[in-house]
Amino acid sequence: MGAKEKKAMKKSLKKASAQQKAIVASREDKDAEFLPLEGGPGKKIVEPAEPVNKSTVLYIGHIPHGFYEEQMEGFFKQFGTIKRLRIARNRKTGKSKHYGFLEFTNPEVAKVVADEMNNYLLFEHNLQIQLVPPEKVHPKLWKRVNRSIEPVNLVEVARRRHNKERTLQEHEKMVQAILKRDEKRRKRIKEAGIDYECPELVGKIQPKAKKIKFTDDQD
Repeated sequence: MGAKEKKAMKKSLKKASAQQKAIVASREDKDAEFLPLEGGPGKKIVEPAEPVNKSTVLYIGHIPHGFYEEQMEGFFKQFGTIKRLRIARNRKTGKSKHYGFLEFTNPEVAKVVADEMNNYLLFEHNLQIQLVPPEKVHPKLWKRVNRSIEPVNLVEVARRRHNKERTLQEHEKMVQAILKRDEKRRKRIKEAGIDYECPELVGKIQPKAKKIKFTDDQD
């Protein structure tokens, strides 16, 4: 073996040794959180374990008009099996309060829906979807989940109130209120400088006649 070959072999050995030391040093740097001032082995980094998700209940806010129980179930069942669903409603009118709760059987599905569907634009509303921790789920949350609230027909209520039978005193009171509102309307039109002759109300009653008291001297 010549002198040139010996020099080349020594260079290759030094190069391999330097690479090995660099690999060892990089591994030590990864395992060490910091190097102590006096030297010695460093502390290893303990990565915190991710908390296990056990939440299966979702809060859904900004629910648009027309997106109710049937539509919501048909939309979210594409992600997984739905256990329970409830939209908060007014007990008197039955109208939606535009927020509700949804429960999946699988917590992983619930987390995916919360991550992917939050701020989802639906009917010009951004859905607000958040996971509800198990310890924050109210025990009475699903109390009325299977009860259907019949919405009150306000038109029918107003119709019955308008067409109900009234006594003579109630009828006179109603007509007097109508005449009072009509008088105010005529006054506003006149003050506005508008030359307009308002038509007379149909069925207008005359003011009540004053009662005359008779004494014993009068026959």
